Amino acid sequence: MKFPRTYSLIEISKLISCNFIGDEHFPVLGMNEIHVVTSGDIVFVDHPKYYDKALNSDATIILINKEVDCPKGKALLISDDPFRDFNKLTDYFKPFNTSTTSISDTAVIGKNTVIQPNCFIGHNVVIGDDCIIHSNVSIYDDTVIGNNVTIHAGTVLGANAFYYKKRPEGYDRLKSAGRVVIENDVDLGALCTIDRGVTADTIIGEGSKLDNQIQIGHDTIVGKKCLMASQTGIAGCVVIEDEVTIWGQVGCTSGITIGKKAVVHAQAGISKSLEGNKTYWGTPAQEARVELKEKALIKQIPDILSDLKKIK
Repeated sequence: MKFPRTYSLIEISKLISCNFIGDEHFPVLGMNEIHVVTSGDIVFVDHPKYYDKALNSDATIILINKEVDCPKGKALLISDDPFRDFNKLTDYFKPFNTSTTSISDTAVIGKNTVIQPNCFIGHNVVIGDDCIIHSNVSIYDDTVIGNNVTIHAGTVLGANAFYYKKRPEGYDRLKSAGRVVIENDVDLGALCTIDRGVTADTIIGEGSKLDNQIQIGHDTIVGKKCLMASQTGIAGCVVIEDEVTIWGQVGCTSGITIGKKAVVHAQAGISKSLEGNKTYWGTPAQEARVELKEKALIKQIPDILSDLKKIK
């Protein structure tokens, strides 16, 4: 998320009431999660395990819970609770804006687009030309939808990221300020749920087709011309490259990549990145031919044991 103007380090420190290390005029351009940071961004880190990753990332302002050596060309914001203060910045730069109408006056809707009854369209939503939005669809603030997109009943675009910090009193949610972007010629089935990015975008690529009841987590990027069957669940920060096919009830962990033109058979469990141009099955998912060969060998065990008994 980029700020509406360039802020100084001292201005940001005052917003969250914390100390800083670096030039007070050091420029701050935005805030992002570590996998999408660029120069001028704030990134937060609150565990020693990830200090080096944050300090050596592309972020130039690190919101951290310990005074450490500041890398050259960067600045530090020292906080007793970086998670809390990252949320404070989200509230300041992207506060929740209540709606009083079903379709916001700030929404932009293209030519020949049909909005069926009982839909909700939030602030600053952009919908392209020749789209059909069926009944009871909810499109949260800032969502961007391209041309010739069909969205079936009950689908929700832009709900919060499933991202929590465990505290003694319960779970504390990391607030979401990103967007959902649906590119041209996408079809979304009924009752799909696509979460907004925490600070960046969740993207469904051009020409991709999603069946009913599919969950896409925050900051996930689905490539072009992908097919995804019913009841698939994709966690946050996943990259699904172009022309991937995922069949029903597949589950996928966060932060991995599924390569171009991969095929994942039904009910597979994806626990690590998968190469493209291969077919996968099983839990954990592996190449289907390997999985099938292993199952065929398992079926031979009774005969092998019987033969061993005869030898004895």
